[in-house]
Amino acid sequence: MTKKIFALAVLAAASTVAAAAEGPLLVRVRAVHLDSANKDTTGLGLTVNNKTIPEIDFSYFVTPNIAAELILTVPQKHTLSAGGAEIGSLKHLPPTLSLQYHFAPEATFRPYVGLGVNYTNFSGVQFAPAVVTALGPNIKRSSWGLSAQIGADIEISKGTYLNIDVKKVKIDTDVSSKGTKVGTFKVDPMLVGVGLGWRF
Repeated sequence: MTKKIFALAVLAAASTVAAAAEGPLLVRVRAVHLDSANKDTTGLGLTVNNKTIPEIDFSYFVTPNIAAELILTVPQKHTLSAGGAEIGSLKHLPPTLSLQYHFAPEATFRPYVGLGVNYTNFSGVQFAPAVVTALGPNIKRSSWGLSAQIGADIEISKGTYLNIDVKKVKIDTDVSSKGTKVGTFKVDPMLVGVGLGWRF
């Protein structure tokens, strides 16, 4: 009986060590397709093009179930159109910080949900000369908005994961003509990402 109790204690200790060996930091790299909602109240029919972008994120697990995730990328250039005609271009940099809940942190399939806040900086805003002459357009260069996500990490080997992630992010900017606000352009993209993650 003593030997059995000892063997069970050893197994329990080994399981605890194995679980503890998985560190609190998860780093992912993804390819993300950005699909913009393109909602415009200016009457100009403003749109930006959809595109696939690179992304890196860092998730820190404060408990086995709860993690904070920071998503980063490089400034992304988009074509700006009005009524289907190209009128200029802009760049945006949209870091997002989220609080996640992971439902099965020790399973092979590890689904999660998250809520967060996004800050987007618009830069490199350029309009065609004819548009500048006619409208004198400008946009607000920063945007704050909420984000929501659902995703899953799938363990493919010890410490390595396939990641699937879907986010909806609120991004908008005020549009002005010759100093007067004429409406709001909402990008509000859906972001669908696939990538790999490594746990440290």
